Amino acid sequence: MTDTARTTIQRYFDAFNAGDSAAMVECLSDDVAHHVNEGKVRTGKAAFAAFCDHMSRCYKETLTDMVIFTSPDGTRAGAEYIVNGTYLATDAGLPEAKGQGYRLPAGSFFSLQDGKITRVVTYYNLADWVAQVSA
Repeated sequence: MTDTARTTIQRYFDAFNAGDSAAMVECLSDDVAHHVNEGKVRTGKAAFAAFCDHMSRCYKETLTDMVIFTSPDGTRAGAEYIVNGTYLATDAGLPEAKGQGYRLPAGSFFSLQDGKITRVVTYYNLADWVAQVSA
């Protein structure tokens, strides 16, 4: 079960780094709960795909230095990584985008069932990001 969880999470992040949000959505359960760092919980694949579309317009990101952790029963997982990004288009309520680069540590937590991700939680330091793109 742990191997299935690790494989699913790795596939999810490989799709992220490839800019393939459709492949990310394939890793999710139909009723996935997506907890973003700032904002409301989004439920379902359609809401997750809409979030990915928005993010792709505003940011170009690649994750490096990835470490994936899984629970022995394969129902939970976590990942720690570095976000390497470029701020492409101004996002509402945030500083103006001018192609600024940024690099910050982040993490994600997951719940899994039947080989699908049922919950995604992402954390990063927003104040650090704002400081980097405002410099």
